[in-house]
Amino acid sequence: MGILSKIFTWWDGATVGTALFSALKGEQVGTDAQGNKYYRSNVKTPDGRQKRWVIYNGANDSSRVPPEWHGWLHHSYDELPESHLPPAKIWETEHTPNVTGTAAAYRPQGALERGGRRAAATGDYEAWTPDS
Repeated sequence: MGILSKIFTWWDGATVGTALFSALKGEQVGTDAQGNKYYRSNVKTPDGRQKRWVIYNGANDSSRVPPEWHGWLHHSYDELPESHLPPAKIWETEHTPNVTGTAAAYRPQGALERGGRRAAATGDYEAWTPDS
């Protein structure tokens, strides 16, 4: 099912069309620490800009694009991120993926996924009424 999944799916890596476009019209300009590859087109758009895109190493999740590459992708600056990044700070942590919608997502007490049972009310709440 390898080639069929590449033809018909977009959520698990680059499709055949994106891979072909990248090979024919694109130039790879860099790779980040997670293995995502960044490209720019050889042809300029009518407004004089180059198209820029990323091919993810694994599942397509936009939260996996580091801030410096996000700025480059959205034309915040024209230089490649490696050329003007400050040194990493000792307090910076590694990227953690977005787990929303997965089994690892946060589920508070009382959530339906955790049985739907909440702690009983403690009696410290007094409802407001306009007559008071």
